[in-house]
Formats: sequence, structure tokens, C-alpha cells
Amino acid sequence: MRKLLALTLAMALVAALSAYLVWTEERPVAHYLSDLRINLAVNQGVPADRGNLLGIQPELFPADYQSLERLHLKLSAYLSQARDQGLLNEKTIVVLPEHVGTWLMIRDEKNQLYQAANLKEAMNWLAVSNPLLFLRALISAQGNNRLDDAHLRMKASTMARDYQVLFGGLAKEFGVTLVAGSITLPNPSVSQGQLQIGHGALYNTSLVFGHDGLPLGQPQRQLYPIFNEVGFIKPGEESAINVVDTPAGRLGILIGSDSWYPDNYRKLNEQGAQLVAVPAFVVGRDTWSKPWRGFKSVSRPSEISLKPEELSEGEAWHRLSLISQAPISQASAGMSVFLRGQFWDQGTSGQSFLSTNGQVFANGSAHGARLLNVWL
Repeated sequence: MRKLLALTLAMALVAALSAYLVWTEERPVAHYLSDLRINLAVNQGVPADRGNLLGIQPELFPADYQSLERLHLKLSAYLSQARDQGLLNEKTIVVLPEHVGTWLMIRDEKNQLYQAANLKEAMNWLAVSNPLLFLRALISAQGNNRLDDAHLRMKASTMARDYQVLFGGLAKEFGVTLVAGSITLPNPSVSQGQLQIGHGALYNTSLVFGHDGLPLGQPQRQLYPIFNEVGFIKPGEESAINVVDTPAGRLGILIGSDSWYPDNYRKLNEQGAQLVAVPAFVVGRDTWSKPWRGFKSVSRPSEISLKPEELSEGEAWHRLSLISQAPISQASAGMSVFLRGQFWDQGTSGQSFLSTNGQVFANGSAHGARLLNVWL
């Protein structure tokens, strides 16, 4: 009797495990109607032969990342509308926001993930739908927040490939130089024209793609991750600020609040940066209008006298970014571009802006996809 019971339980366990493994392989794609509209919010200067900086502030949601084709459809629709308005040419530099590539971690997942009530529930679905990938990533996770590290690390090789296919493909398709926002990967580098991942810590990095769809230079790593990311994202080396040559001039990239540090502008000046792109991301639906909480990393520049709650979050970004305090950037133009949308219970509130000739121009709207353009 005991043997029969044990055999029955074993068979039930095998059946349940088999059903679970079959379930993890199923990836039905739900129908999703995405808003492809985008408005031109800022257009400064006069068209000439020197090119332009064009910021795309997309409005994205988890379901946009269910397939690479779906995300391409949305981003290419934005670029098509920019082209129709005469904003694309061979010297155009397109700037996308921070973490636009990081969310590739949720590509090709189950509908339950996209329909989750909050981020925690969505990440639970990510783990249970990919048990082997998750366990392998958890074993190699680093930092104080191993769970978040594992969620980001588990699909890193696929994410890196998708990132280059998507954003390199868009650069080639539209004949532009494209600053592909940022993506979080383990020790990324470019080798023989391909974005590669390595071993070790995670870095929030940005890559620029040229007209041929290939990377220009090495990935730019974020130097000062914000407090809620420092437990799983490692700071880049402070000396490693890259400037790349583009058809519109020498371009430097500062990710997020790296743009608040005057010394970073000194390093860009030393390398002859003429343009500055800032892919950015602000969490919280109303954060932009709330009091600024101070520098978001453990490092604070001594020459900045601005105190927490002295200004709103948005006012602080305008005060500290691009034109900065001291030194004033020698770049002729710069642009901060924010990711907008709703990722489960995580709202966003950054409002993109640009600076040229010492003046700041903002998009003036908190909702919807926006284009910001400045002619050089």
C-alpha cells in the first residue's frame, strides 16, 4: 500500500512538473492597441547644414515590450512623424531616454506579467516563467540587492542582442546617429562592432549607433547611480567619460543625474564636446513638481550650493543640467530626454528640455509622447 501511494505521489509530482515546464514555454501574445502619436513640443533655431539634436520623449508601457516588433513599430512611428516634419537628415542626432533598453528584460513574457498589478508582482511572474534563467542569475548576482540584480541579469545576453538589433536597426533605417537611451547589463563592451556582455557587476550604460547601425565607441557607463539603484548597479569609473565623433560634431553623453556634476562638464570640455545628450528617467507620477530631495547618489559636488527642498525636482534639473553652475559647459547645445509612461505602479514624471546659447527650452507638458528639436 505504501509503495502504491509513493508511486502515485511520484507520478503526480512528475505530471505537475511536466505541466509547469510546458507552461513556462508558452508565450501567447495578446492584442494591444498602442498610441503612435507624437507632438512637436519644442523646435528651436533655423534649419542649416550643421544638423540637429532631436529628442524623442516616448510614452511607453509594459505591453510595448511584449515583442521586439511591437516596440519597433512604436519607435519607428515616432521617427517617421519626425521625418515627415523635415526633422531628419544625415546629420541628425536622435536622443532617447534612460532605461528605454533596460525594459527589454520583459520581452516575450506571459500576459500575466504585463497585466500585473504592481512591479513586484510582475517580477515574480518573470522569475517563475523562467526558473532556470532566474536561478542561474541569482547564483551569480552581486551587490546588496541580489534579487533585483538577478531579474536584470537573467536575460542579459538576449537583451544586449535585442538592444543592438532594435536601436542599431532604427539608426540605419532612418539614416541618423542615435543615442539609444540606456540599458543595464553586466560589464558591457563593444567588440568587432557588436555589443557584448561580460561577467561581474551590472552597469547602466548608453550606446551610440551610427548610420550603418553599428556602435560608435564604447558604452558610456553611468558614474553615479541613484540611491534606489546603487544596491544592484555599480558606478562606472569616474575618469571614463566618452566623447564620440558624429556628423553634427563631437558628442558627449551623461546618464541621468550624472548631468548634475560640474566636473563631468570639465571632462567633456577637455575632450572638445560640442553637444551633450542626457538620457534621463524620473520615477513617480508627481515627482517633477515636488520638492527636490537633493543629490541622488552618495557623492555630492562641493561647489554646488543648492539645498534639498529649495526648488522643485524639475527646477533643480533645469538648474543643474547642461548649462550647470560652474563650469558652464562649452557645448553649443544639449538635451535631457525623459522616459514617460506607466510601468505597473511605477509612474514617471520627467519633462524633457534642451539648452542652446545659454537658454533653456522645455516641452511644457507632462503627458504624451513629445519631440524636441534644436537646429545647430
